[in-house]
Formats: sequence, structure tokens, C-alpha cells
Amino acid sequence: MTRTRKTVGRISFVGAGPGDPGLLTRRALEALTGAHHIVYDRSLPDALLETLRAEAPDTDADGEPREETQYSPAEGVPGDVAKVLLSAARSGLRAVHLVAGDPLEHDSVVKEVQAIARTAVPFDVIPGVSRAAGVATYAGVALTGVRTTVDVEDVHTLDFDALAAAAPRGLSVAADAGDLATIRDGLLAAGLDGAAPVSVTGDGTGESQYTTTSTVDSFVAAALGFSGRVVLGFGPGMAHRDKLAWWENRPLYGWKVLVPRTKEQAGAMSERLRAYGAVPCEVPTIAVEPPRTPAQMERAIKGLVDGRYAWTIFTSVNAVRAVWEKFAEHGLDARHFGGVKIACIGEATADAVRAFGIQPELVPLGEQTSEGLLAEFSPHDEILDPVGRVLLPRADIATETLAAGLTERGWEVDDVTAYRTVRAAPPPAEIRDAIKSGGFDAVLFTSSSTVRNLVGIAGKPHQRTVVAVIGPKTSDTAVEFGLRVDVQPAHASVPDLVEALAAYAVDLREKLAAMPAKQRRGSKVQGPTALRFR
Repeated sequence: MTRTRKTVGRISFVGAGPGDPGLLTRRALEALTGAHHIVYDRSLPDALLETLRAEAPDTDADGEPREETQYSPAEGVPGDVAKVLLSAARSGLRAVHLVAGDPLEHDSVVKEVQAIARTAVPFDVIPGVSRAAGVATYAGVALTGVRTTVDVEDVHTLDFDALAAAAPRGLSVAADAGDLATIRDGLLAAGLDGAAPVSVTGDGTGESQYTTTSTVDSFVAAALGFSGRVVLGFGPGMAHRDKLAWWENRPLYGWKVLVPRTKEQAGAMSERLRAYGAVPCEVPTIAVEPPRTPAQMERAIKGLVDGRYAWTIFTSVNAVRAVWEKFAEHGLDARHFGGVKIACIGEATADAVRAFGIQPELVPLGEQTSEGLLAEFSPHDEILDPVGRVLLPRADIATETLAAGLTERGWEVDDVTAYRTVRAAPPPAEIRDAIKSGGFDAVLFTSSSTVRNLVGIAGKPHQRTVVAVIGPKTSDTAVEFGLRVDVQPAHASVPDLVEALAAYAVDLREKLAAMPAKQRRGSKVQGPTALRFR
């Protein structure tokens, strides 16, 4: 009789880092996306957990729902967590214990690893950036040379004499906000100078990270209002903190920015805003739907294949997507564009075309608008252009400027409705209230329709909100609705729009820094930049 040996799973102890999802290692992500069962500390930031759930499928490798178990370190017993992990592994599952910082900087996790090591179940430990070291770097505290980092689990087990000796050389301590008074008293009792400078950082590596500079005597008072884990920085690196504090020194750090775009388009803009330190809030104002009757698009696609058109002009990413969806329906691909030249109104649209393996022949070098494209589009020449027809697939509400200009240049234009734009549903009440009351520091408009629809579904942004528009037509519409336009880039593109807003914030910060303190307090300038100088 042959016995089948049951397959044993594997246990991974994974370091989540200090909180910023971008600090997860590639190997950590691989372990998490391949896990059947994940145990994690409920104090891990929501942003980190949301990122992991977006990266990992909802089901395991066998199609079963992924299981998650959360616990509080105060409640969790190392042996209990180890039993959960062992039970899963002995059932043939891949189990992960996800912990903040680095796994082996926690005494409780070390005990779990020791318990697993006494069994025959295979395991691995995947390092993470320690909270104390990672937050110190984000706060601009350089820990060069001989340094010490400590992630406090039990404040009563700390060797304060060793910490006081390490502080002048470079020390970073991560601890619960409620333990700061005990740490202060212990350091002072161990002989550390009460006037020694200390940095105090809350929500380390998060969107609302805030660092203040204090002293050993007073850092408890400086941390009032902080909750959760707080990181203290000591040593010679404090002298350069203002210059090295890159995370909080980003141009748009702390700005809450409204992004009124379709869900499909908002992601790229939000990523650029986050890179500058902003907190984007995506509010769809437009929903994209197919045309009511598909006959026009069907004829246009057939015409492309049959060589009816000399040019196809794309004025938006949505138009590119609509044409390629039709191509897919008919089993066509980029090869069927052979012989048809492509013009794009701007770089974002051109990038969408390039994503399908086609290089556009024309993208305006100057103004990326209908007028800018017309200025560079050659008139029709009967000898050079034996095919004199242009396909213009676009939205149902598009203006006639481009079609009229092409006709004036001697081209025949098939102006085809490729998609419809409809007003999206109103956002939740709290977002509508924030829009009207000044809860957003800036709003970015990328088209006239986003202006009209945002005002229609949520009301006008408050006058203290910085209004940034992508181009002159959008600016005109914003002014029509009574908005003050503060920012407009030289070139109409999403990257340039975000860059222009960042430059505006830098300029604003410099102007406020140059103001006398009394004048600064009386300034009408709003937003995070202004608040830092008050």
C-alpha cells in the first residue's frame, strides 16, 4: 500500500517597513501576493494594507478566498501567532506574518521564529526597512558613522545608559507616543544633556508626516497631539535636518488637491501629485460611454482598413481607446493602420497611440490645442495627397474649431462621434462640503467639461482654493463660472500642469518666507504653505 505524504506549506516573516507602501521590497510583495493566509498587526497603516490588497488577488493559488488575521501586539502572544501560522502551513498553505519595520527587530517575532524553527516546517525571514531608520531618513536626520536604531516594544526593558551614550553619535528611537515621558525621564536620569536637540516625527513616511525640533527636556510637550508610533532623532545629523528633510520639503507637501477626472484618467495625475507630496482626491466628473448608435464608428473603421483616409487625428486618450476597442471587436490590430498617418493634439494622446505600437507623424511642438495642431497641419495638396480625407474621432460635445480649420485647408473631414461624455454622479456630501468650504488647497481642471461638470455636481470651489487649468479654453470656462485662475502651464499637458502647480507652491513659499512676521500673519494666502510660516 502506497501512502501519499501530505505537502507542507511554508511560513514567511515579512517586514512591511515604516509605513510607506513604496518601501516594500520586491521579495516582500512576492511573498504577500503568493500567500494563502496573512497575519498582520492591526496598527499597520491603512494605505499600506490597501496597496497590498490592490496588488494581490482576492483568492489564493487554488481559487479559495485569501484569509487574513489581524491582531494587536498588546493582545497577541507569540505562541498563539505561531500556532496560527503552523496550522496553516501544516495544511499545505503559504502563511505570512506581516510586521512593521524589520521582523527581527521585534522580540515577539524573534520568539515566533524560534518556535517555528523547532519544527520541521520550512520558513524564511524577509527583511524590511526598520521604522526607526526609515523615518529618520524621511525626516532628514542623518545617522552616519556609529549609529543606533531602536524600535521599542517594552519601554521598561530599555537600557537608558546605553541610549544616552549613543545619542551624541546618532540615535533614532521609535516608540509609542504614550511612552515618551518615560523615555525622557530615563535619558535625563542617565545623564543626557537636557538641552540636546531632538527631532520628533509623527506619522512617519505617511502623507501627513510632521517633524518638529525640540530638546530632551521638552520633546514630550512637542509631541502633544501625536498618536501611534513616534520617532525621535538625536545626534550630529540634527544640524543638517532642515536641508535633508526631503519628504516634508517637497513642493506640494500636505496640499489636499482635487482631481476632477474620469476614473481611468485620474491615476496618472494622482501619481505625479503624490511625487510632489500632495494628497490627491479623485472626483470623477465625467463618465465615458459608447455613442448611442455605432453605425458612424463602424463605417469609420471599415474606411481605415479600406484606405479611405490619409490622416486620423486624435484629440484625446478616450478617442484612441474608442478606436482600438472597435479594432479589437473586429479582430484588427496596429497593422491595419498601414498607410494612414496619425496626428495627436498633445503628448498624453500621443503616448496612448504609442502604447499600441504606432508612432504619430504629427504632435504640435508649440501650443497643444486645436489651434496649435492646425498651425502645423499642412493644407491639402491634390498631387502630394491623392487621398484627401481625414478621420476625426472624438467626443459628442467637442467644438467645431478643428473640423472647420481642416476644411479651410482643403481636407474632407469625417467628424465621427467615437464616445459620449456624460456628467458623473455627485460625490459624497463630505467632499461637496469640502469643495465649497475651502477644504481643498488646489483643484486641477484638464478640460472645460471638467469645470462645468464639477460646478454642476458639487458646486464652485472656495475662493481660497488655488485653481490650476490645463490651457486657455479651460481657463476661459473657469472664468465664465466666476473662478480665479491662478496656474496655467505654458504647454497643455498633465505633467506640465502638475509641474506648474508645484512651481506656484515654491514661489508662494518663497514670497511668504520673505514677508515680515506681522505681515505674514495678516496675509490672505491659504493652504499648507502659508500655515507653515504662521
